[in-house]
Amino acid sequence: MNRPCIYVTRQIPAAGLDLLRAEGEVQVWPSPLPVPRETLLEAVAEAEGLLTLLSDPIDAALLAAAPRLRVISQYAVGYDNIDVTAATARGIPVGNTPDVLTDATADFAFALLMAAARRLPEGSANVRQGEWRTWGPQTLLGQDVWGATLGVIGLGRIGQAMARRGKGFAMRVLFTDPHCKAEGAALGAECVPLETLLAEADFVSLHCPLTPETRGLIGARELRRMRPTAILINTARGAIVQQEALLQALREGWIAGAALDVTDPEPLPPTHPLVGLPNCLITPHIASASVTARTRMAVLAAENLLAGLRGERLPHCVNPQVYA
Repeated sequence: MNRPCIYVTRQIPAAGLDLLRAEGEVQVWPSPLPVPRETLLEAVAEAEGLLTLLSDPIDAALLAAAPRLRVISQYAVGYDNIDVTAATARGIPVGNTPDVLTDATADFAFALLMAAARRLPEGSANVRQGEWRTWGPQTLLGQDVWGATLGVIGLGRIGQAMARRGKGFAMRVLFTDPHCKAEGAALGAECVPLETLLAEADFVSLHCPLTPETRGLIGARELRRMRPTAILINTARGAIVQQEALLQALREGWIAGAALDVTDPEPLPPTHPLVGLPNCLITPHIASASVTARTRMAVLAAENLLAGLRGERLPHCVNPQVYA
């Protein structure tokens, strides 16, 4: 019996690859950089299963070049890089990896909040550059976190986990998400309009998916509504924030700072003006980068893919209409 051909677009933790290799012929793109488009087009010509990352554009043209493809498994929660409509039209189920990275991502989002609030990167640079000469009563004063107001935009799994962390710091938690009012109430959080959240929050943390409605959601108007002492945290998607507006807001003091794990584009060039701002902390999209979370993601992505190859329902499918 022929084993199915599986293409994996990046080296993932061994626990996932071992599952795939037990049931299929697996080819893995070996470079730490994304697979080139031309290479991917060649690879999918024979692939029956495709395991992808956020950096892989899976559009209608690529699907057309994959006549044998039966399942796509995304090694991520988000899947805005995949043309799900085109996949659904072909009857191809698309899987993702929810839940397993919720706490790792929320931990990191709160770590960004703390680091930006207490100016940790600036303090570290102060020491490394030999500028620490004595204790100073006004050296690198930051914002209080305990008892402050946290605004959560998007109260899905990660947004709820972020809200719970805020409650642990006695924070007043505001949120905006029309679909999660019951979940917010259970957390003791207040559902408010976006305008109210922006005006009252000391920290605004983004946890909404990237959709046509949320693309560019935070622009100049929204940033001007925020407090001059407020800090923006983004671990969702870079394109939710209009970066030129954010650059102006940080330069001109509309807000106190920003902490970004996602940018648009990714990676952000080191020459980009945001990179040089002392009040903008940028990390390389590593919010889910804990050993436990990434291993669980690999296993779940493999389980999704193998289920699709067996003709079974994916454990986590983003387009369940393919089963209708």
